[in-house]
Amino acid sequence: MSGETTVGASPDAPAEEPASSWLGRLVDVRPGEAPALAWSWAYIFSILAAYYVLRPIRDQMGIAGGLENLPWLFTGTLVGMLVLNVPFAWLVKTLPRARFVPLTYRFFAANILLFACGLYLAGPEGDVWIGRAFFVWLSIFNLFVVSVFWATIVDVFSTEQGKRLFGFIAAGATLGAIAGSATTAILARDVPTWALLVGAAVLLEAAVFSMRGLARLSDRLNRAPVAGDSAPAEAIGGSAFAGITRTFRSPYLLNIGLFLLLFSITSTFLYFEQAGIAKRSFPDRGAQTAFFASVDLLVNVLTLGVQFFLTGRIVRRIGVGPALALLPAASILGFAALAVSPTITAIVVFQVLRRAGNFAIARPIREVLFTVVPREDRYKAKNFIDTVVYRVGDQLGAWSFAGIAALGLGSTAVAVTAVPISAAWLVNSLWLGRRQAERQARQAEVVAATDGPGRREP
Repeated sequence: MSGETTVGASPDAPAEEPASSWLGRLVDVRPGEAPALAWSWAYIFSILAAYYVLRPIRDQMGIAGGLENLPWLFTGTLVGMLVLNVPFAWLVKTLPRARFVPLTYRFFAANILLFACGLYLAGPEGDVWIGRAFFVWLSIFNLFVVSVFWATIVDVFSTEQGKRLFGFIAAGATLGAIAGSATTAILARDVPTWALLVGAAVLLEAAVFSMRGLARLSDRLNRAPVAGDSAPAEAIGGSAFAGITRTFRSPYLLNIGLFLLLFSITSTFLYFEQAGIAKRSFPDRGAQTAFFASVDLLVNVLTLGVQFFLTGRIVRRIGVGPALALLPAASILGFAALAVSPTITAIVVFQVLRRAGNFAIARPIREVLFTVVPREDRYKAKNFIDTVVYRVGDQLGAWSFAGIAALGLGSTAVAVTAVPISAAWLVNSLWLGRRQAERQARQAEVVAATDGPGRREP
């Protein structure tokens, strides 16, 4: 990419003194990287706070609409993902990042305000169809807005920076999630739902403000060049369908999609088990919402400690592939334990530990995989994988769960089915780690051949 200089040290430069002593204890941040890190934190904090204000409301509405209808809601979510992917890809093709990202967030903020108006007019008891529509919409919203965030971050930071900093950036997401879920857990019984939705819309506007602060720094951040890349200030161009076509033409992108598909299938199994537990244990709607918010809070507190102190160290010590493989390995053990003893306590504990492992380790490391692909793939293919492929996994998990239940089989059968799925996921993780390292090495050769070991001058 022409005309870019670095904010931090180059990938081959020796480690420098941390920007500040207190921050240096938590993360290996180099001089000049702290401002971009701060804007990234504010950006993802706002997004996750907004989502986690809304997530417990969605989960309660899903229960209110009937557990038997959840597979259909997941189907509606997949259809919505397919419908939105093409116009989003057109925005990416046509507009520069500084324009299409704010437009995307403000579109969703307007949707939130429409739902708030609908819930206000429907009254305290709400409307079951509004609830179902909100369930589908939020299931689309959360993947889109988070995928756009990480695409922006991957576009800003290099692979070397990602290995050091993505876990710490993800801690900002966790703090936002804690703030959002704690807010809903405290206020759900006393504050009308529509008012919580308005607060979430305000948080999305804060995300737009933070994204623009990060964009002002992004052109100065170091990136290894990839053939065909456009400058960050330019529209990416290409086809509106490139996210689909490029994913299926690339074994690397296809296997990233497989990673997310297998994760999604097994996550859906656990989600349905948790939903059933909540319905049986908490007959009151406010209590159900508070329960979901409390589980989210526990997950996020656990996640935060790992992100602050372990994520960066883990990936630097064992590498991308083994770090990715930790979650499927833990899933094999967890599902095997559920097959032997499918108790309520075991399901909840496994869900909490698994989600924390995903947020703290698997998710930030998965984003490193996209630092070695062209800009078009970082936005188009990544968005297709993060949204459509993820929801295809939901479909497979939801209807497989329903099919197992229709056969009169219970949690043991679900867990037994999930063990070989997790084993395939483990093999896929190790393959991706090797391919990412090969691509990174090729990029380093391009940098060395073009610019030498130092930074590129404009």
